[in-house]
Amino acid sequence: MEAAAVATALTERGYAVLVSTATEIPLTLDDHPLLEKRTGPLAEEGLSRLIEERHIRAVVDVTHPYAQEISRLAFKVSEGLGRPYFRLNRPEVIPKGKNILRAVDHEEAASLAASKDAPVLLTTGSKNLEPYVRETTRNKLSLIVRVLPDPNSIQNCLQAGIPHEAIVTGRGPFSVEENRKLIRKFHIGVLVTKDSGLPGGVLEKIEAAELEGCQVVVVARSEGKKEKNYAQVEELLKAVLQKLSESVF
Repeated sequence: MEAAAVATALTERGYAVLVSTATEIPLTLDDHPLLEKRTGPLAEEGLSRLIEERHIRAVVDVTHPYAQEISRLAFKVSEGLGRPYFRLNRPEVIPKGKNILRAVDHEEAASLAASKDAPVLLTTGSKNLEPYVRETTRNKLSLIVRVLPDPNSIQNCLQAGIPHEAIVTGRGPFSVEENRKLIRKFHIGVLVTKDSGLPGGVLEKIEAAELEGCQVVVVARSEGKKEKNYAQVEELLKAVLQKLSESVF
């Protein structure tokens, strides 16, 4: 979403942009002679080598607000190599309410979700599945997981012990009605989500859950370096362009 907007804005201003994604899930990016794409996960050594070999002038982190591991890694490598680092961090939008439970991590979220004696819908991705499988199994509850239509995501679910029939694939954001249909289909009583901001469709999940009388559990996000965070694309771009205009490599 925002990655395409940032990449387009930079190429239109004459900067070469390398867009790196961990999975094959496509981004809506127009072809441009200054735009290049790469796919595949990066560890510290690979990211360092990529930045140095490609003479990267700045690292712009437009990953998901909960992609904490890669954000920490990108910040660490950028700082180590003396490259400026910028992170877009969508503002949280879930309102405080009596039907919303907040958990500090996935362990607590899984415990809360399984304590309600109702089928659980997990919409937090294909990582951190183990506590939800453990707690719902212990309480003899159904667990439905919605993940991206990516082979790695599906494989993660299967390896965690989630059967094919309990895996729902799709690329969001999803509408209120789409969420309601899923909740009704599996008789969901608890929906677990992250506060991924407006573009992530989280408010549509909350509304659907409220309309269906479904308990909501929200997993808290971990903030990165606050001085490197920008809440809006325009704010981020302004900072990036200012730094690029000052930098000489």
